Amino acid sequence: MAATPLTTAPSAPSAPSAPSAPSAIPSSTIARSRALDASVDRGIQAIVSGAAPGSTCSTELAASPWTFDTAPGYGPGASMGDVIPTGAPRQGELPMAYREASDDELHARIGAAKRALGDRVVILGHFYQRDEVVRHADYVGDSFQLANAAKTHPDAEAIVFCGVHFMAETADLLSGDGQAVILPNLAAGCSMADMADIDQVEECWEQLEELYGPLDEPDADGLVPVVPVTYMNSSAAIKGFVGRHGGIVCTSSNARTVLEWAFARGRRVLFFPDQHLGRNTAKAMGVPLDAMPMWNPHRPLGGSSTDELRAARVILWHGFCSVHRRFTVDQIDRARAEHPGVRVIVHPECPMPVVDAADESGSTDVIRRAIEQATEPTTFAIGTEINLVQRLAAQHPQHTIFCLDPVVCPCSTMYRIHPGYLAWVLEELVAGHVVNRITVPDAVAHPARVALNRMLACVPQAPARRA
Repeated sequence: MAATPLTTAPSAPSAPSAPSAPSAIPSSTIARSRALDASVDRGIQAIVSGAAPGSTCSTELAASPWTFDTAPGYGPGASMGDVIPTGAPRQGELPMAYREASDDELHARIGAAKRALGDRVVILGHFYQRDEVVRHADYVGDSFQLANAAKTHPDAEAIVFCGVHFMAETADLLSGDGQAVILPNLAAGCSMADMADIDQVEECWEQLEELYGPLDEPDADGLVPVVPVTYMNSSAAIKGFVGRHGGIVCTSSNARTVLEWAFARGRRVLFFPDQHLGRNTAKAMGVPLDAMPMWNPHRPLGGSSTDELRAARVILWHGFCSVHRRFTVDQIDRARAEHPGVRVIVHPECPMPVVDAADESGSTDVIRRAIEQATEPTTFAIGTEINLVQRLAAQHPQHTIFCLDPVVCPCSTMYRIHPGYLAWVLEELVAGHVVNRITVPDAVAHPARVALNRMLACVPQAPARRA
């Protein structure tokens, strides 16, 4: 019998709103250890109930995410103090059947829906997702790895992206025209991506043009005044802006190569939205700190003087990741005192003093591979999101692996994805309905793909691996 084509149905109510990447990990290759529990959710439940020692940044993390769907905000977790933009997407009410189902029932329903859909659907799980969701993913990786993994399934009718909003947008940009990209919970945004909205960036560009003159006119050396570079963790609108203005996208693993590309074309770089990745990368390339002024979009000229901006090599946007901003030098000092010989690896979204104090820094995939390639039992202190750290500890029991931050505080928005939402969107697909579809308008999609293709063209990378 031929498969029933998927048709688009209304989502639950919401407010207005070349070479491939380093390989995503096929889920079937992710080993589990019975000695260690990879579930951050179960750990939080035990802490909040008093059944286990430890602390969490919010006892509300023990509640189900649909508790917060109707209220504005990023939800409990690392970003709960960040101000969410007006009009940010919200998720409508999840049907009662999913809210009341037990964990075992949800997992059984997800499994049954996956079997019914077969190759018509591919499920992508970000490294920072809760373990109860990752167990159902066909691929596990970072945002760009997963978007590229989806490209290896051109016949899949639906791509379910268990991550956050900008990731689903990127998957839509890179997927086929007939493929539907689904975000299980529309409230799963990203506070860092929201820190650079398109209106603020357009205003910044206008102010820089008043200062430097026409930004698309090269000087006698063939260099334009400014090349915009956006981190992958940004909206499709920002990627489209970069594509229209001769710029490029970067990831945490290729930021240096992308900055080299930009410096070959411009006198300076406007880097957004994450100041820390920009600062850490440029500093490692020899750019002095006094040549990296900050641009605060709420101040005239970003809060810098005209002299500072004229002397700039990298203009850093005032944005950050609330997960990685939690890591401190004091935490590293404590880890070294309590674990002599510890190997400290942190993400480059961490503040510069933390990156400088660590033994190594690198993307989520770099962290994962460093642990996989360690041949002798090693103690690792890791500065990145707790779900990845705890999963790595469970997968590699021969090592001692712990998070630098002793307070359990997962990414607020990644934590909005729950097996209940995954079961809902999959069973809707089985019924022939597409809910929570993420679509990038053509006017934005074309220049955004230009920026992504520039990145692909200048960065040789390895292919994705299948589950």
